[in-house]
Amino acid sequence: MNIANAPCSWGVLEFDLEGDVATYARVLDEMKETGYAATELGDWGFMPTTPEQLRPELATRGLALLGAFVPVAFADASSHPGGVATALRTARLLAGTAGTKPFIVLADDNGKNPVRTKNAGRIRPEHGLSESQWRTFAEGVTLVARAVLDETGLRTVFHHHCAGFVETPAEIDRLLARTDPRLVGLCLDTGHCAFAGGDPVAAIRTWGTRIWHMHFKDCDPRVADESRNNGWDYFESVRKGIFCELGKGAVDFPGVLSALREIGFDDWAVVEQDVLPGMGSPRECARRNRAYLRTLGL
Repeated sequence: MNIANAPCSWGVLEFDLEGDVATYARVLDEMKETGYAATELGDWGFMPTTPEQLRPELATRGLALLGAFVPVAFADASSHPGGVATALRTARLLAGTAGTKPFIVLADDNGKNPVRTKNAGRIRPEHGLSESQWRTFAEGVTLVARAVLDETGLRTVFHHHCAGFVETPAEIDRLLARTDPRLVGLCLDTGHCAFAGGDPVAAIRTWGTRIWHMHFKDCDPRVADESRNNGWDYFESVRKGIFCELGKGAVDFPGVLSALREIGFDDWAVVEQDVLPGMGSPRECARRNRAYLRTLGL
């Protein structure tokens, strides 16, 4: 299994949060320096947006490009055409830079619905989508994935995410049941799975070959308990460090690796730790995360 990192570990998130983040050159330099072999794209515009500019930036550092996160408000049918356009723009950049290996990593437009954002980590059934909204949601995911595959040859995975409409294990099940397993895979994020009340090891064994892409993220159980007890919203939980360094939280990474071997997964795993400005040194967190994975043989 090969190990990558992502710009979110340097505070480059899809959310417009306060604080200045590092330049893409610094992020890529520190990613390489701390022992990673690949990256995801990060927010559109963070890295160069043409293959001619992006390809040499990656090549000079010996970094592969694995994918790009594309959030779309899939429960709203009016967002689907824009979602297709955004995903295709991103897929063209990925394909022009790295061929058909990278994934489009779709997600809900997380953090926009106030009920889901307020209750992240403690979602109840009444917070979920109606049957008609589920149909709309799945149709949108299918529409985008088909357009991306047809035009660029890239495959699509869906990233479940706290503060979005696909957070809990039951919600992941519902989406997977409504999408074609040949067209839509799952990006399993161990930290979001744990914060949502799931067990990443059980998730791997449950969804098996639907898992095409992995995000290695940890979840601090003490922060999760505080979040539930104090009614924090998703963003406050992130600011308080819900996603801690690997090996310091609740995720059983030795068990995760064992389960991944059971299903024959031997592709890339992307380390993610949302280190916001002021929360510490992203470079040193990345270094310690890489060192931890080496203790597990990676």
